[in-house]
Amino acid sequence: MKKDFYLTRYALIIKRLESSPATYSQLEDYLLNSFEFQDAGIKSYSIRTLQRDIREISDLFNLSIHNKKKGDNRYYIESRPIMEVDEYNQKLLESFQVSNALNLHPDFSDFIFFESRKPTGVEHFYDLFFAIRNKRVVSFEHYNYKNKLMTSRKVHPLALKESKDRWYLIAIDTKDKLLKSFGLDRINYLDVSKNKFREKYNYNFREHFKNAFGVMNLAEQKPQNIVLKCSRHQGEYIRSFPLHQSQKETKETPEEIYFEFFLHPTYDFMQEILSYGKEVTVLEPKALVDEIRTHLQESLNRYLES
Repeated sequence: MKKDFYLTRYALIIKRLESSPATYSQLEDYLLNSFEFQDAGIKSYSIRTLQRDIREISDLFNLSIHNKKKGDNRYYIESRPIMEVDEYNQKLLESFQVSNALNLHPDFSDFIFFESRKPTGVEHFYDLFFAIRNKRVVSFEHYNYKNKLMTSRKVHPLALKESKDRWYLIAIDTKDKLLKSFGLDRINYLDVSKNKFREKYNYNFREHFKNAFGVMNLAEQKPQNIVLKCSRHQGEYIRSFPLHQSQKETKETPEEIYFEFFLHPTYDFMQEILSYGKEVTVLEPKALVDEIRTHLQESLNRYLES
């Protein structure tokens, strides 16, 4: 058993037992047939390893797993912490650094508090990750919030991208051969085919998304220089936690801090700027200034009409 595979085992055990109690044989069958175990080439899982994993899950997640009583040898989750930890624990426990801290302090639920809003669609994450690595054709139903339609899709999956606690599949739609993004939270009836696609795609996604903020239209215009004027208070926050890797501080006064960015002026970026209210003002480009002005005027009109 690979030493660096323990977090994946814990996640799968929790996921299976959250569904229903299971015997060792049922757990073993579930694990060995999972995409995770297949991808890692693991072909065995002993009762001793399960017992050790249960102890570690208890220490790490403050979550107790026991056998049923009176001859029923099924395992079940007896108790869980006040703040439930998703099986992927928000980006696979955020990092091994976090997991190490939790290992040292198993009573973390009294001191560490996670966001109560849980991401949706993460149950598809590893299946899609497996499909991407193995070039498997994927089919699913996808819901469009704008036109309120559910459509059937067959795609060649190429990458996964995160944006503001949501995950998106980047894939070639076989219907029109276009590169598109699909929100994992809007995917239903996912099926990873045994069939592989033979096409070779030469996208450099690291470069492709370098100038992106959030999820962008994959056929969008070129990135632009964007200049922001921020209040001293908000500017300090943006300085300490940059909005984007291209962020540069260009000017500072006792009352204001100016920043420059080179990125696509996406809808997500506009929403981010609007969330700061009067603390942040866009100075360039003019098109983005006009778009935000129009948006604010329409919002004001709604309040005046109500």
